Amino acid sequence: MTEIITAGIDIGSGCVKTVLFKVNGSDAQWLAKETARIRNRDPFQLANDSYEHALKHAGLKRGDVAYVASTGDAENLKFSTGHFYSMTTHGRGAIYLNPNTRSVLDIGALNGRAIKVDASGKVLSYKMTSQCASGSGQFLENIARYLGIAQDEIGSLSQQANDPEKVSSICAVLAETDVINMVSRGITAPNILKGIHESMAVRLAKLLKSIGSTDGLVLMTGGLALDTGLVAALNEALVKEKVNLVAESHPDSIYAGAIGASLWGAFRHEKLTRLVKAA
Repeated sequence: MTEIITAGIDIGSGCVKTVLFKVNGSDAQWLAKETARIRNRDPFQLANDSYEHALKHAGLKRGDVAYVASTGDAENLKFSTGHFYSMTTHGRGAIYLNPNTRSVLDIGALNGRAIKVDASGKVLSYKMTSQCASGSGQFLENIARYLGIAQDEIGSLSQQANDPEKVSSICAVLAETDVINMVSRGITAPNILKGIHESMAVRLAKLLKSIGSTDGLVLMTGGLALDTGLVAALNEALVKEKVNLVAESHPDSIYAGAIGASLWGAFRHEKLTRLVKAA
């Protein structure tokens, strides 16, 4: 395989993630990465701007890129070469970040998804949560705003809890009402957050079991991957569910979808090149 440059662009509900890779066979060198919060802006314009920033950072021009792969909600991105489904890109991206990964939990702004993969990143099975569930990034962001804390404080505060308050509702709207009642009763922020994390973790552990994930490493991806409180609560829930799984995150977990898109793009480009030569 000839050395090529590929790009991966993942438009999610809350962020646009862009990566650039230099790929030569099985060797993939990361060249640049960009992430941008959407915040009511046009995600496609944001994707274009982020792509330009990534190219500038890598010292490249658009003509240097052999394949631009989109994923997530970027199917209609005008300058992409091809589109890949999120479950396949998160699976491949997770394997790149940690080759020991055998299951992926992609938890974004609006929903969560459990994905079982093999050693190459091929998807074996998957299942999604409901969009109205109180287990999304948007739900936690709303709760943090109500409690008057920064998002990056959620994980550490949750782990300071001494008496977690249970959140029973699976509906985000009703769960937020539960939280308002907790605050009025004087429940501390750490105990509220830990209770939310435990509620989310139980559902995520059962989601993993439902797709046949019973052993190995679970890599967290998506916007909530770096929530240390959620990762800790999930590992506690996995022990309670009596499954031999260990959940971990990676500093670049949020880029998993974009990484997978870029690498699958390189694979597809090579395949198309061979077909053209054989014709």
